[in-house]
Amino acid sequence: MQRYRHIFGPVPSRRLGRSLGVDLTPLKTCTLDCVFCQLGHTSHKTIERREYMPAAEVKSELSRWHEEGGQADHITLSGSGEPTLHSGFCDILTFIKKKIPFPAVLLSNGTLFWLADVREAALPAEIVKLSLSAWDPISFRQINRPHPELNFHLYIAGLRTFRKMFSGKLWLEVFLVEGVNISPEGVKHIARIAETIAPDEIHLNTAVRPPAERSVLPVDQGSMEERAELFRPRATIIAGFPTRCGANIEANENSIMDMLRRRPCTSRQIANAFDMHVNEVSKYIGDLSRSHRVHSEYRDGEIYFKAGNGKEGPASS
Repeated sequence: MQRYRHIFGPVPSRRLGRSLGVDLTPLKTCTLDCVFCQLGHTSHKTIERREYMPAAEVKSELSRWHEEGGQADHITLSGSGEPTLHSGFCDILTFIKKKIPFPAVLLSNGTLFWLADVREAALPAEIVKLSLSAWDPISFRQINRPHPELNFHLYIAGLRTFRKMFSGKLWLEVFLVEGVNISPEGVKHIARIAETIAPDEIHLNTAVRPPAERSVLPVDQGSMEERAELFRPRATIIAGFPTRCGANIEANENSIMDMLRRRPCTSRQIANAFDMHVNEVSKYIGDLSRSHRVHSEYRDGEIYFKAGNGKEGPASS
């Protein structure tokens, strides 16, 4: 079967079960360059909205996948960057809703929701997940490193406006970084903003997969539990949970381990070797890292993974 260029998976997701990913931008095209991003540094930071991937090709691949018996719990617009940068993402959401019998999900950082056409375009989704990890312009620049033309207050206002328009499920993800946005006072500020957005669910995450910056450290479980209590509704901790969905996951992990026993590799090298998407690789590496079967090290600005022995060991520089 011909390789898909724009869809990948399904990959295991704690929130979404078997999630078929739809990639609408090149790696790594985004409005932000978050210090914690599992895909590494943003190579193309932009707010330009255009048809990065041909929408007709994306829809054709989705149709072919469905006709060949593809099964998933959700179809997720996510992938290598910010999906709302794609000028035709509404067309693709609408196509999924009409032609594919699985719920359409939009995973977005929310920074373009100050634009009325982006808010309108997101309405066909059944679930929209937005991000909030800062509480003011200074923390926004420190944690998310936005495109210089993005305004923190407009970004937050856009999320509030979208909530009033959207009848589907709205999720808000808060990513906590040890020593950066973890102070009780800082989290309380984030929680107050989150309450004004009124999401259906709030999810707390932390760096359980190797992040863009090696200085980024995960928050321990106890501190995550304490911070979860500061949100209304109480936040759900999504970091650190196993995401296995069947024997095929174990097979992929074993194949990756065999490769890493021979030599350290980056996510992109693993993806190329196994004809996988980097997001799929990140899922497997996350599980392998938590079980200490894989360790990470930084070389020349790249994250390399190497086989471990099942015992905890710090990443080397």
